[in-house]
Amino acid sequence: MRQVVCISTTNYYPIPTRKQNVMNRLSDAEIIYIDPPVTWIAPLKDKNCKERLTKWKQPGEKVQDNVTVYAAPPVLPFFNKFRWINKINQKRQAAFIRKKMKDHGFEKPYVWCYSPTSCDAVDLIPKQGLIYDCVDRHSAYKGMINPAVVDKQEEDLARKADYVFCTAEGLRETLEQYNDNVSMIPNGAAYEIFSQVAEGEDKPVDPEKPVFGFVGMLQECIDYDCIEALAKKYPDGEVRLIGRTLPGVDLTHLEQYPNVKFCGLVPQKELPAKIKEFDVCLNVFREGRLSKDVSPLKFYEYLATGKPVVSTREPLQVADFADVVHVASGLEEFMAKCEEALHETEPTRSEKAKKRMEYGRQCSWDERVKQMETILKDKGIFK
Repeated sequence: MRQVVCISTTNYYPIPTRKQNVMNRLSDAEIIYIDPPVTWIAPLKDKNCKERLTKWKQPGEKVQDNVTVYAAPPVLPFFNKFRWINKINQKRQAAFIRKKMKDHGFEKPYVWCYSPTSCDAVDLIPKQGLIYDCVDRHSAYKGMINPAVVDKQEEDLARKADYVFCTAEGLRETLEQYNDNVSMIPNGAAYEIFSQVAEGEDKPVDPEKPVFGFVGMLQECIDYDCIEALAKKYPDGEVRLIGRTLPGVDLTHLEQYPNVKFCGLVPQKELPAKIKEFDVCLNVFREGRLSKDVSPLKFYEYLATGKPVVSTREPLQVADFADVVHVASGLEEFMAKCEEALHETEPTRSEKAKKRMEYGRQCSWDERVKQMETILKDKGIFK
C-alpha cells in the first residue's frame, strides 16, 4: 500500500474541496492528511481559531479507514511576506510531519502539497516522490502577502516536484516554466451526490417568481453586481446564496433586498435538496487575475444536477461547456441569459439536462483521480 502525506490548505472539515476529494479516492493508499496551521495571532481576528492553537497536540482523527487527519502546529505570521519567517515555520512543520510519519510507520511516503509555503519543508521530509497540486493563483489573494515572495515559493516548489497538477490553463502556462511534467486536471464534482437532484419531478418554473441559486464561498472575486441586478429585476423571486461570507467581504448592499437570502453553510449531503429548489444555478465571477485561473467546484456540481446554469465568461473553463451552459459577457447579456435559462423548454430542457449530467459524470472526482493516478503510474512516479 502506498504511503501519502497530504499537506493541505483546507481543513478536512467542514467543506469538501479538491484536497479531500482527491485524498479520499486515491487507490491502495494510506494517507496522513495535515490540516493547515493557524498563526499565533489568528485569534485576534477570529476567536474560533483559539482552540486550533492547541489542537495539534490532540490525537489524529481517522476519517476513513485509510485517512487520518492531524491539525498542524501554529506558525508565526507574515510568512507570505518574508521568506525567512516561512523557513522557520516550515522547519517546525516538517518536524511535526516526521513525527506523525514515525507514528504511522511511514518511511519514505509520497508528499502531496497544495501550498507554495511547503517549498521550505519538503527537503526536510524523507520521501520517494513529491507532487504539487496547484489549485489557485496564490499570489493574487488579498491580505498580508507579498506576491513576489509567494510566486518565488511556488516556483521553488514546482521545480522540486516530480509532477505538477493544476486546475486552470493560466496556471499551467506559469508552472510549465519551472517543470516539464505538468498536467491540467480541473476540479470535479461528487457526481454520486449531486446527480440526486435529477431524481423525482421538478417543480414547474414560474418566470415571474424564479429561484436563482449560488453555492460557494462568498469571496471578493464573485460578481455581486449580477446578484443585485437579479434581485431588482425579479422582486417576487429569490436569489439564494449558499455559503460562508469570507472575512473582509462587505455584502451589506445586498442585505437591503428581502429577496436575497443568505443561507450560510449547508452540509454537502443536504445540498441536493437545496439545489433542487433552484430554477437556475449561478456561476458568477468578476473579471480579474484570480477569477481567470479558478476552477470552481460549484460549476461541475451544477452540471451534475442537470439544472440550467448561467455563468460569466470567467473562469475560462466554462467556454468548454457553452453548448449546454448559458455563458454571458457583461451584465446586460447576463440578465438576458438568465431569462433565456428560465425559458428552457421541452424537449430542449430535457436534452440539455441530460448532456449537462453527462458532462458532470465525465468531470466526476472518480474520473479526475483516475486521470491523476494514470499519469503518475505512466511516469513511473507511482510504483
